[in-house]
Amino acid sequence: MEYFFILVFLALSAAFVAGGLIASRLVAPHRPGDVKNSPYECGEQPIGRTWIQFNVGYYLFALLFLVFDVEAAFLYPWAVIVREVGLVGLVEVGIFLVVLIAGLVYAWKKGALEWL
Repeated sequence: MEYFFILVFLALSAAFVAGGLIASRLVAPHRPGDVKNSPYECGEQPIGRTWIQFNVGYYLFALLFLVFDVEAAFLYPWAVIVREVGLVGLVEVGIFLVVLIAGLVYAWKKGALEWL
């Protein structure tokens, strides 16, 4: 009985998503054409092939930037209440920073920060 409401919530969520997708498919007009099927590049006509492979390093670098940027954003609320949390908060943020620095060292050693 404890999980009943969770299952009902999940079922209702799935029903809303499926209902929205089905209603959109039934109501929305579907008129494919050459212009609609062509790739859109910020208003510019694409030059050359549109299906090219990018170096995965660019994505990895961007993901690492996002991870460390978000982690830095988590430090701001801690800095605001640092005096209220005391020594326990200081130890916890120290552990947080050690894990963050370990991740940076690991990425650096693996060469994830290299452009070439």
